[in-house]
Amino acid sequence: MYIGTVLKNIREEQGFSLLEIQKNTGIQESQLCRIESGIRFPTDEQIFILARFYNIDSDQLQIQRDSDKILENIKAYSNQELVLDVAKQKLESKGNYLSVAADSLPGATIPLESRRYIGCKQKLVDWIFDIIDNETTNIHTATDIFAGTGVVAKKMLGLYDNVIINDFLFSNNQIYTAFFKHGPWNKEKILKKIELYNNLDETKLEENYFSVNYGGKYFDYDMSKKIGWIREDIENSKSDLTEKEYAILLTTLIYNIDKHANTLGHFEAYIKKPIKKAELKLRLIDVKEFENLTIYREDSNQLAREIKSDLVYIDPPYNSRQYCRFYHVYETLVKWDKPVLTGVAMKPPAENMSKYCTSHAPKTFSDLIENLDSKYLAISYNNTYNSKSGSSKNKIELEEIEEVLNVKGKTKKFAKDYRFFNAGKTDLENHQELLYITKVR
Repeated sequence: MYIGTVLKNIREEQGFSLLEIQKNTGIQESQLCRIESGIRFPTDEQIFILARFYNIDSDQLQIQRDSDKILENIKAYSNQELVLDVAKQKLESKGNYLSVAADSLPGATIPLESRRYIGCKQKLVDWIFDIIDNETTNIHTATDIFAGTGVVAKKMLGLYDNVIINDFLFSNNQIYTAFFKHGPWNKEKILKKIELYNNLDETKLEENYFSVNYGGKYFDYDMSKKIGWIREDIENSKSDLTEKEYAILLTTLIYNIDKHANTLGHFEAYIKKPIKKAELKLRLIDVKEFENLTIYREDSNQLAREIKSDLVYIDPPYNSRQYCRFYHVYETLVKWDKPVLTGVAMKPPAENMSKYCTSHAPKTFSDLIENLDSKYLAISYNNTYNSKSGSSKNKIELEEIEEVLNVKGKTKKFAKDYRFFNAGKTDLENHQELLYITKVR
């Protein structure tokens, strides 16, 4: 139902004539007539005025109007449903259009930035390093001590002589090795493996650990059989693979199944709806090699006592949501120790739990800062918001962060308005991403 028809039905249900609407809203009767007949779209101002007069939600009217505009724009295409489906994929990719578009391009690889990950700094990385560049000098060695997706580390690799990358998750460690680490690998060999996997008939595969536990939940059942078969083959082939090749195959699997995962972007829960049937076709990740890096998988507070760096970038967990639990499916997929899984979310026994997600966070953060040997510190954090969910509330108050940093050295604060991940239970009005730069005394 087009916006014009919607507005006409509302007007008639409320018993108004076009002339009465003109007198009460100031919108000309001729304009109203063209809007209701679908000749023209209402402006934002007209929608607001009409919504207020009819006592309805203006946002819903705007959605109706904007969806009409989209339909108008694709009328000329014969494959309208396909166009809309690809547009939806692009929207769900949170701006990573390259990954979605590349699906139809022969030989295109999947970029590091295309993975769904809570707290990813891809949209902020240029802002962060513009500030770092202005506020620091003589940086030769840089460290990303909570590396997460690796997008900040990737930026560092193009700027500094030496880079240290660290994250406690097994899956992230393999991802860094695949995307960044220098080492021998044979592209033709990897592509032959991918061709083998892509030619599998998933409907004829037997059940396996992955399909039994995750099939029909996080992934379509047949697709989960294929994922499990591929993972088992990678493990069985490990003796014939270099460290880099093993990591590339694991990471390629993760990045390709990520877009099919029946989740909101993490594995705390799966969507309780029928899973849309889709075929898993793997594409190689965008493999790079850098000689100027060292990769760790250590507790950040312990690593702080072992390294020396000119710059350390710090992006700790913000709340009680443990990343090892958010991404437990990928942790299990990489470790492949096939633990007994429990609960609705099918989680393994807890491990690698971070103190930054507990009441110990302020003390843990203070210990980290105190023991870092670095000329400059760059700390990302978001301003404390009013949360209806206890798991969303920041574990370290901004005042506590500033107190610790000011003891360490001269500290400046920078802010940027930023839309944060929101599952719907949190008031994120006026949400900001903060960056602290501390010049260590």
